[in-house]
Amino acid sequence: MNGTPTLVVWAPDGVGEVVAGDDLAALLLPLLEREPGGARLADGDIVAVTSKVVAKAEGQVRTSTREAELPGETRRVVARRGPTMIVRNRLGLTMAAAGIDASNVAPGQVVLLPLDPDGSAGVLRAAIAERAGVNVGVIVTDTAGRAWREGQTDIAIGAAGLVVAEDFTGQVDEYGNALVVTAPAVADEIAGLAELATGKLGGRPFAIVRGRADLVLPAGQDGPGAGALIRAEGSDFFGYGAREAVLRALTGDAADRTPFGAPASAEELAAAIAQATALDAVPDGAGLAVTGADEAQLTALRALGFAFGWSLETAQATAAATKNAGVVHLRPATP
Repeated sequence: MNGTPTLVVWAPDGVGEVVAGDDLAALLLPLLEREPGGARLADGDIVAVTSKVVAKAEGQVRTSTREAELPGETRRVVARRGPTMIVRNRLGLTMAAAGIDASNVAPGQVVLLPLDPDGSAGVLRAAIAERAGVNVGVIVTDTAGRAWREGQTDIAIGAAGLVVAEDFTGQVDEYGNALVVTAPAVADEIAGLAELATGKLGGRPFAIVRGRADLVLPAGQDGPGAGALIRAEGSDFFGYGAREAVLRALTGDAADRTPFGAPASAEELAAAIAQATALDAVPDGAGLAVTGADEAQLTALRALGFAFGWSLETAQATAAATKNAGVVHLRPATP
């Protein structure tokens, strides 16, 4: 089918148990040499490798449990439901149990994520270029759940030599509509495709994807890495789980403020105050003034202010609580 884009993916068999110190390029390249003609690596191919194999080769296996290793892998807790804990881990990824895995290892052991997945992808890419003489892109994949969706899919947690997201912003579709926010995370899409070939129990940790050479960067350019796909703290709409967001807002610890994001507009906060307390919040210089709040309403104002990125002026709030009829002020805070 001349001119029709074609993607080909395959996962070679024959990789044995990977242990600390193993050379991933030395494991992969001989397998490809045994493949039928045309299946060897070529310029523009993309090599996907599971994070578990990378982590094993890098000595990230522990004789331990998820519970024991979780604190060291966690930046902060996002949500918890029973025994399941969703955290933002040391790599900035939001994952169940910080991505610590107890499958495909001996009983009593767990595997942590690689220390630097983007760096690991770069090392493998350089080794393939040196030994096989081809320019490929490399992604390190891991399995993750998705908010609002059942099941899991593989995503790219490391990448080198690859465009990780295409940007169509400003282009126009065939109907003349301007594309405003259209940036496919192609590294994640390739990771999901690779997982279809590797499977979960087949002992095939490598996959080769052919047909998107346009995404592979020139030799010597590793690109931004998969880290570029991670949203910064405070830029995601879902910085906390629903229960956790309520608790953090009521507690009002300044260390918990950043995931709520930049301060909302005065109009947004005023509407929320009216809905939650039936009080009017009126503009007052750079902030809002609220009159007649009782003690319960002050508690609500503090929590609302915190969640919306604002602060209730403490001294005035205390006076108002005492008099039960004073004016309190809210000002935008900096996350």
